[in-house]
Amino acid sequence: MVPAHDGRAAEPVYQPVLVGRRGALEALAHLDDATAPLLAPVLDVHAFDPYTMDLLGRLPAGLLPAVDVSALPDGPESELVRWGVPLVPVIGLAEHHRRLVAHGAAARAYARRAVVRLRTGQDRAGPDATTGAVERVWRLARLVPEQCDLLIDAGDVCCPADVRLAEPRIRRLADWSRRHAWRSVTVLAGGIPPTLARLPTDEPVRLDRFDWRLWQRLSDLGVGYGDYGVDCAVPGSDGPADRLPTLRYATDDAWWIYRWSRRGGRGDERFADLCRTLVSAPHWPAAGAGFSWGDHEILRRARHGAGAGSPANWLAWSTSHHLAHVLAALRRPGWEQRGGPWPAGQYGPERGRHPRGGAARRAG
Repeated sequence: MVPAHDGRAAEPVYQPVLVGRRGALEALAHLDDATAPLLAPVLDVHAFDPYTMDLLGRLPAGLLPAVDVSALPDGPESELVRWGVPLVPVIGLAEHHRRLVAHGAAARAYARRAVVRLRTGQDRAGPDATTGAVERVWRLARLVPEQCDLLIDAGDVCCPADVRLAEPRIRRLADWSRRHAWRSVTVLAGGIPPTLARLPTDEPVRLDRFDWRLWQRLSDLGVGYGDYGVDCAVPGSDGPADRLPTLRYATDDAWWIYRWSRRGGRGDERFADLCRTLVSAPHWPAAGAGFSWGDHEILRRARHGAGAGSPANWLAWSTSHHLAHVLAALRRPGWEQRGGPWPAGQYGPERGRHPRGGAARRAG
């Protein structure tokens, strides 16, 4: 999915999966009008609260998030059409009949599309069984493949062994996906470790971005890129619960983790010291505070001691920088040839449309 030309609206180029809580939603709310249409975020909602609904209502007009409520119990809160906010439903292959019907109603009420999320660690029944599962989704939700974005979720990819394990699985699923006329196909992986508590403090720590490395290895497939933002892909990881001042700062091939626990002085001054260390680092962007809202807030605290903020603020500022960094990387000249996303309804930059219907299934 690429920016459109000739005055047409831009197509998203990046599909991050973010936990639907204050920090991530604040980062999305600060996207500018030019950037917002380039993202197709998926929000994992683990708990329903009125504050989340308020933040959803304040997202930029050009941003249409997808919402995954598979962690919520059945009830009115899991029926997205009742939320009263334009949303795209995220559908899993194992959803039961009633929830599929509800997701179909939400899809028709707003964007007339949905995201089908296929998890490589769970949905491993073989190509024919997977075809049967997605056809059940389309039948009960009253959707067709052209209305659905396929999200191939590799989950946690935090070391070279994870990359080697995930790559063949994704290639098999990408090959299977050619049986159907998906609106788009995106590979999702998370590169933040499940815990940061064992990392050194009071110094920047470099971690490889293995999710990005995995996507680069899949460049010949022409699949889109998705990640878990600055969160871990493992539910319940202790990263966001870490009370130490923490920033997770993305560069092209690495995460830089800043966790500050220096004793003495006020908490605001300790966080200001963290921010001063970051803005003086070689990986601080040349655009500085103009790179993203999050970078602006980090520089404010480095220069003026504007207050340390809270864990939700640290998550918001880290996420804001991360979204801007990934978009900048994906939009560099030549990224289409490196396996970048593609226009809606087109499978890869050179492959053209999928075959359709029974003939496609027989060919597979």
